[in-house]
Amino acid sequence: MTETLTMAKALTEGLRAALAADDKVLLMGEDIGPLGGVFRVTEGLQAQFGDKRVIDTPLAESGIVGTAIGLAMRGYRPVCEIQFDGFIFPGFDQITSQLAKITARHEGSLSMPVVIRVPYGGHIGAVEHHQESPEAYFAHTPGLRVLSPATPHDAYWMIQEAITSNDPVMFFEPKSRYWQKGEVDRESSGIGTHSSRVVREGTEVTLVGHGAIVSMLLQAAELAAEEGTSIEVVDLRSLSPIDYDPVVASAQKTGRVVVVQEAPGNVSVGSEVAATVTERAFYSLEAPVLRVSGYDTPFPPAKLESVYLPSVDRILDAVDRALAY
Repeated sequence: MTETLTMAKALTEGLRAALAADDKVLLMGEDIGPLGGVFRVTEGLQAQFGDKRVIDTPLAESGIVGTAIGLAMRGYRPVCEIQFDGFIFPGFDQITSQLAKITARHEGSLSMPVVIRVPYGGHIGAVEHHQESPEAYFAHTPGLRVLSPATPHDAYWMIQEAITSNDPVMFFEPKSRYWQKGEVDRESSGIGTHSSRVVREGTEVTLVGHGAIVSMLLQAAELAAEEGTSIEVVDLRSLSPIDYDPVVASAQKTGRVVVVQEAPGNVSVGSEVAATVTERAFYSLEAPVLRVSGYDTPFPPAKLESVYLPSVDRILDAVDRALAY
């Protein structure tokens, strides 16, 4: 069955399906009960499943994650919501020092099926701590899986797949795309959880990105096509592990790669992708792998977000620079 949903509603339906499929699945977070969360992603779920399974927590991210770890040890599958990306840092120690390491610490005998949902990224006109992109911290941490859907279809399936994983999953939701509508096939995901995907075929330049950036890459490709430039777009979908095969194959085909992200560029997911493509496709490249990112500064006031964040113009400028080599 295929239907049109916003990404937010696709996530709601994915969570609803997971709660219905397994009574060990619990949702935890600030204001996720009667309010349905700041972005209404959990709207109606407490009314359907009760306040023992959809739990309003205190404003204490460290406590939320720590409680989830204890629940996972007792056989539950907690799904934590971090209200905004910048609020995750009070829980950072629990995530990186405990959650990510417990399975290895127990030599594989104790699994940690915990999902942490993180609305992240800019383009919503908010203040600091509400528009950040901290995914690299967690992709850098061994023991964590890191996912970021770019479409409602992927959001619906990937949240369910994350919940069934026996490993901890950081699930980064591009909040600026919560209201983007798309087709959702409830019968099949059509692709593996950690698989990258070519979402537009092209021959001259490859654009690589994840989350909200993918829509912008497709816009850039459309504009470039009007000027006669053929651009291929790859959606990473998973940031740890990264499925490099489609990325490298595309680089070998086009010879030019531009990696785009909202996060600052220094020591980032984009840095890792650029380095790996250079290693694996060096003799196919006609130009250096270029990067377009947020700047290496704290996130600015909302009035300046359009200057700070990548834009279609900045992406197309990088395409022109790649083609000029």
